[in-house]
Amino acid sequence: MRFALAVAITFMGASASAQDCGPGDPCEIDGGSYFLRVPAGEGPHPVLIWFHGHRGSGASIHRGGGIKRDFFDNGYAILAPNGFRRDDGVRSYPARDGSPRDDVAFTFAALDAAGARANLDLDRVYASGFSAGGSMAWLLACEAGDQLSGMVSVSGALRRPNDTDCSGLEGLRVMQVHGFADGQVPFEGRGIREWHQGSVWDILDRAREANGCRSNPDQIEVGETFRTRIWDESCAAAPVRMVEHDGGHGLPAG
Repeated sequence: MRFALAVAITFMGASASAQDCGPGDPCEIDGGSYFLRVPAGEGPHPVLIWFHGHRGSGASIHRGGGIKRDFFDNGYAILAPNGFRRDDGVRSYPARDGSPRDDVAFTFAALDAAGARANLDLDRVYASGFSAGGSMAWLLACEAGDQLSGMVSVSGALRRPNDTDCSGLEGLRVMQVHGFADGQVPFEGRGIREWHQGSVWDILDRAREANGCRSNPDQIEVGETFRTRIWDESCAAAPVRMVEHDGGHGLPAG
């Protein structure tokens, strides 16, 4: 409880802005709602769009110490759209054909609304997310990568069925972060009823093809926590990066 209060006090301190949405009341727009945190300073602020995981909500940005430390404290505005809310109250991002809401269009509607509230640099917009949110980040990159400066998916892949041609990946820097022991969203994905989580290997292939990279990595870096496969020098358009760790469905500190 003391930790939660400390985080809340930090977010509600002098750096908080009247332009923020949250932590109790998100900004409402047609089709849903979003949370926004705007750092101190006049801006324009680069933007990190963060997609929450299954059963989560955009309010998680008010609890994310790592996101605050690495992005908010370094001048990024944090935009966290709420996933579509089902009849049972669960929020998520289906990120595939048959989704009840066009989440790509909704994301940019939220970005436009946030840009009307705060001084945002819409030429520096990055997308990321965890699990189902990581799958949503891939879908956003595939369909609208020309409107992004970069994308990082954590523990998510492009789901199937999905009719996107992923043309948005051309020229977009992308990175996948994944746990070797992830059984919730394994590298190969898994079938769930009529849909499939998608394969990390398949979407990385598509990213390399879109950016003209060769099949084998240009560099391989092995550290204590992360092992990284990097495609950069061979790529005609933009680099692709795969970061693996020993953990499961999550992200190690650092």
